[in-house]
Amino acid sequence: MPKRSAGLLMYRNLHGKLEVFLIHPGGPYFAHKDHGVWAIPKGEYGGDEEPLAAAQREFQEETGFAASSPFHPLETIRQNGGKLVIAWAFRGDCDPTQLVSNTCSIEWPPRSGRRIEIPEVDRGAWFTLADARKHIRKDQEPLLDRLEKILEA
Repeated sequence: MPKRSAGLLMYRNLHGKLEVFLIHPGGPYFAHKDHGVWAIPKGEYGGDEEPLAAAQREFQEETGFAASSPFHPLETIRQNGGKLVIAWAFRGDCDPTQLVSNTCSIEWPPRSGRRIEIPEVDRGAWFTLADARKHIRKDQEPLLDRLEKILEA
């Protein structure tokens, strides 16, 4: 059975333009990568946790910001590695300079046996949809398409 994650895509309308909030993964591997690595805040959840509750928890853990309803369901996507991601969109706002992420331990350099503590997320930013399409992981781009359709309706 594939791993499952739940996430939230925050959006706002600033000066008549739709913007979405994306996060950049922390750690040395992603330090100098930009296009194609940004993502929505998300994380894995177990069978006993409701996906929307998990999405809200992960959003808070990875950004330090609280998410508020209403939540608009987006499609479930399959990422390149096979993980299923269920997502919701919500209207919100935040100051990316105030982002505070939880941390995790990774082996670095790979296969060295040495562990380092890194933030799961090193920064967040607001993007227009056109710019978001350049920065977001390509396997998460359908979430932007779905948000656009929901807001047009």
